[in-house]
Amino acid sequence: MSTSLLYHAFGIQGFQYVHSKYQEGKVKFSITKDPASLRCPCCNRLKVKRHGETTREFKSIPIGKKPVIISFPIPRVECLDCNIVRQIHLGFADPRRTYTKSFERLALDLSKHMTILDVANFLDVSWDIIKDIQKRYLTRRFSKPKLRGLKQIAIDEISVGKGHKYLTVVLDLVSGAVVYVGNGKGADSLKPFWERLARSQAKIDAVAIDMSPAYNAAISKNLPKATLVFDHFHVIKLFNDKLSDFRRQLFNESTDKEKGILKGTRWLLLKNPENLNVDKNEKATLEYALKLNAPLAAAYYMKEELRQLWTQESKEKANQYLNSWINRAKNSEIKMLVTFAKTLKKHRKGITGYYDYPISTGPLEGTNNKIKTIQKQAYGFRDMNFFKLKICALHESKYALVG
Repeated sequence: MSTSLLYHAFGIQGFQYVHSKYQEGKVKFSITKDPASLRCPCCNRLKVKRHGETTREFKSIPIGKKPVIISFPIPRVECLDCNIVRQIHLGFADPRRTYTKSFERLALDLSKHMTILDVANFLDVSWDIIKDIQKRYLTRRFSKPKLRGLKQIAIDEISVGKGHKYLTVVLDLVSGAVVYVGNGKGADSLKPFWERLARSQAKIDAVAIDMSPAYNAAISKNLPKATLVFDHFHVIKLFNDKLSDFRRQLFNESTDKEKGILKGTRWLLLKNPENLNVDKNEKATLEYALKLNAPLAAAYYMKEELRQLWTQESKEKANQYLNSWINRAKNSEIKMLVTFAKTLKKHRKGITGYYDYPISTGPLEGTNNKIKTIQKQAYGFRDMNFFKLKICALHESKYALVG
């Protein structure tokens, strides 16, 4: 085996081939270092004196299905300039690792298409080694995402386990990359993010959130110049929740005949009219129920009109439309509508902020679905830091195969 093959095949440069042998189904190559080329690992000078050696073995890229071991007696040298005794620097392997850099690169390449367990089985190593390789790579790439160029972000929490375990995720809406993952939910979970953001001197133009009071207060405090945009899907969802409770209240107060009519209309009320199933006669069933219950009909049609708030031609017209909706809700004298009108009035600025920056937390909801997917593929994560790094790398990974 030539010395050049050591470099081109295994990425080992500056060493000489000694011999090879085949043992227990493995190929073992022994290499050595020219004593005249030994350098101090600190100052990189040649003024050194040998102080013994320790033979170590490193896992390298396989030949076919045969595992390859690189055996090398690592010299210890005393530097005559630094007056220290250290093992020489190995260019082909990182300190305290049992595998070469070429093996690490191969494992990372395979990880793009295979699960951790599949890669470990293919390379004939333990699961923990492949996980360690991935974690070190992810730490280098994603442990401290750059925040300086951030302009528009979305913030939301996701449930990641039983016992009310949550993570708070911040997404760059321009690049689609996760730039922060915090423990828990609420304002406290964002404190490290605000500190890093202040140091980065990033200028955030807009922030998309749901109508969480905690996030609202935190953004007003830490990003007073940013435009706050309440996600319109969450606004409609909040109204649907109130509408569902209102239907339940009416059902409990109804006669037996009215209960028979209202029964089964919950999901019809929450559906958009264009999604009603004609074959199942859902539209006719809903219209019949609404005719017999005026308060329920008023609340339902107010919901449909609220959806039009985000289709206006300008912010000025959106404000006029919102004023009209709030006034009609108050005049209806239906408690649920009156209460919701007060909610919209209180959050007017964030709702109409959509016309300044037409953003939402929709992309973040998609990211949350990917997070749940990799969590299911891996049957959960024991190492929460590793899980967070996986989340930060989602925009570059094939999440369906990560495990």
